[in-house]
Amino acid sequence: MGKKNKKEKKGQGKAKTDHKAEKKAEKRSKKELAERGEEDIEKLIAEFQEKDKAKVQVIEEKCLPPSPRCNLSLVSNTEKEELLLFGGEYFTGNKMFVYNDLFAYQVRKNEWTKVSIPNAPPPRSAHQAVCVAHQGGQMWVFGGEFSSHSQNQFYHYKDLWLLQLRDKKWEQVKSPGGPSARSGHRMAALKKQLFVFGGFHDNARDYKYFNDLYSFDLETYTWAALTPSGTGPAPRSGCVLMPMQEAGKIIVYGGYSKEKVKRDVDKGTMHTDMFTLMQEKKREDAPESSAKWKWQPVKQSGVRPTPRSGMSGTVVAPGNRALLFGGVFDQEDDDEDLEGNFFSELWSLDLGKGKWFPVDLKGKKDIISEKKKRRKGKKTDEEGEMETDGNGDIEEDEGDDEGDEEMDIAQEGVESLDLSEGSKSVQETSDDIFKITVAPQTARSELASPSATEGTSLSAEEKFWPSARMNPSLVFKDGNLFMYGGIFEEGDKQVTLADLYKLDTHKMDTWTVIIGENRKLQEWQDPGSSDEEVEGAKASRKRHLEDDDNDDDEGKGKRIQSCIKP
Repeated sequence: MGKKNKKEKKGQGKAKTDHKAEKKAEKRSKKELAERGEEDIEKLIAEFQEKDKAKVQVIEEKCLPPSPRCNLSLVSNTEKEELLLFGGEYFTGNKMFVYNDLFAYQVRKNEWTKVSIPNAPPPRSAHQAVCVAHQGGQMWVFGGEFSSHSQNQFYHYKDLWLLQLRDKKWEQVKSPGGPSARSGHRMAALKKQLFVFGGFHDNARDYKYFNDLYSFDLETYTWAALTPSGTGPAPRSGCVLMPMQEAGKIIVYGGYSKEKVKRDVDKGTMHTDMFTLMQEKKREDAPESSAKWKWQPVKQSGVRPTPRSGMSGTVVAPGNRALLFGGVFDQEDDDEDLEGNFFSELWSLDLGKGKWFPVDLKGKKDIISEKKKRRKGKKTDEEGEMETDGNGDIEEDEGDDEGDEEMDIAQEGVESLDLSEGSKSVQETSDDIFKITVAPQTARSELASPSATEGTSLSAEEKFWPSARMNPSLVFKDGNLFMYGGIFEEGDKQVTLADLYKLDTHKMDTWTVIIGENRKLQEWQDPGSSDEEVEGAKASRKRHLEDDDNDDDEGKGKRIQSCIKP
């Protein structure tokens, strides 16, 4: 017993020493920033919250679409035909702006509304939000980060916020035992719980990646730290987290992490593995809160995406399937220059089987031709007349309509994927500072990205395709996949998009342009020659992009990378 107490005291002593050292470093950093005329970031947040208290009423007004931003949250209102966009950030080349505004997009009316509600969360990006159908509809927001204009200071949140959609009321939900401050994490709603996984914390002196798992009970408003059995994901941020509502499971795919090898040398890993989080068997009469969870690795199959970061995905209902878009793979040409290869590929993933399918679209011409062929090929009845539906219209066999709802796969010999309702098939580059290893995968896709046609009007025969990007926001609503924004690079310029597209997941013919891509919206200021501005530009790239140089057939390579955000 005495030895155990000595060990505990020794551990507590080390923790106190580390805490004191961190406080001293923080105090020194604040002093240095103050000498350069930069205000303390926590003071900035406090000032904002004080100013926000002056708001006393809800104001809703029709508006133009949101200004360009990335690392925002876009979710579907479970009670209305609308999408909700909250927060995000925008980099101009030498300044970072972070937002906390809330927009509602009315799907049928194609209208945007800005909704100002008192007591809103402070500005943030790289947070997570989900909508649930409880109490007339709720949107939950957790974590994220706030950055100073210069990006010399970062503040990570660990707060949980609730927006009552029916009453239009923000509330900070304070419950002990939740996740630590972080961004780049992922959150999903499953049954009556929220699940938070992974993420990272960076205080400019040190960083840490997480693979911890927490659940939040939507009825009791309590956090629980979960310790699943089995082999689970390594620490990471920027992964894809996809809930399987019917099966009561959650899929984790990909992500990025890094660790210190020695002083000033970091080793990064781009993850391409997949895991399932599921409940262990329990007694039928046992309460849901007593459920124990386990991790199970998933063996992936099909034609898999090449390694990349910034790939976004969303679950498509009904069925256990997801659609994923975009990402970036950066190659290091020399010690200074990085060439980014951005993707515009669309992928389908059978969540139950872990099987990948690259997706191409039919195009409207193909669908029209198919219908004409079917009409010509209709069998006549005994009197030699075409069968009708009783109203004089030609009756089409329902089984033939399923062909309209199949996705053509980009490679010959790859199985087609049926997305119709009720469908059963779902189908070390290194330098002195950073090193990276790409986690091994079993198969690679050699597909070229489909290209978008820019600046021209597309005829019905053509298949429009959005441009390549990373970190787009994807959301599924009423049979349609919506995609908003993202970022890509144009030489030394980082372009933040504000475009919006819709894809009918039953027809799978072409993307519909709701808001076209307009690169002129990007306000870009060259970083200039001052050290502070140059460092700000470098920091932005490091926090948004993963840099790859993959040159072997095993999927192993090295890359330069920073923290990945949603």
